[in-house]
Amino acid sequence: QKKINYPFFPFGTDASGRDLYSRVLSALRISLSTGLVGVFFTFVLGCLFGGISGFYGGVTDTIIQRIIEFLMSMPSIPLWMAFPTTWSSLKIYFAITIILSLIGWTTLARVVRGKLLELRNEDFVTAARVAGATDGYIITKHLLPSFSSYLIVNVTLAIPSMILAETSLSFLGIGLTPPIVSLGVLLQDAQSINTVSMYPWMMIPGIFVVISVLAFNFVGDGLRDAADPYK
Repeated sequence: QKKINYPFFPFGTDASGRDLYSRVLSALRISLSTGLVGVFFTFVLGCLFGGISGFYGGVTDTIIQRIIEFLMSMPSIPLWMAFPTTWSSLKIYFAITIILSLIGWTTLARVVRGKLLELRNEDFVTAARVAGATDGYIITKHLLPSFSSYLIVNVTLAIPSMILAETSLSFLGIGLTPPIVSLGVLLQDAQSINTVSMYPWMMIPGIFVVISVLAFNFVGDGLRDAADPYK
């Protein structure tokens, strides 16, 4: 008697009969990459402009702060809705990452500015200047590491925020679209109450959103405790 091997779908299938488990794994890769790449640019821009603004002050500080205020005053919803419908999913992916970075770096830059305004006249900064250190070296090697615990927490908390932003946009249909698969794209199938009641496994991608957010928060708490010089 011939043995029949039936396919096994641990998370079930979607409406088109595709394995939800493999699609969730692919969606995690896209959603996490959006958060990681976006946070990288946010961290670089925030430390760069915030460091320059706080270290030099004066006219430079005024110009950078006015730019930050302009970016913070811009409504974000029209930016998401401005994507041309003719764009490919790859272009939309990079556009979402860039816009998340442009919106997110302003808060970090203001905090970095405040810290540098407080620390730029400390004795260790004066000693570095007397030793012949350049301004860039003082900022990157002395000032920024002095509050690295905050920067670590900010980065780890910004990653889940960007993941949630991408998931929300894709869920609403103004973010990523098929054939790119993200957690938000998968959750589009769970918008209907009837679908959720009949096919509850379509909510499984939402569980991975919660797990990802909690995981980065726990990692951030652990890294903060490890980097805190007062513990």
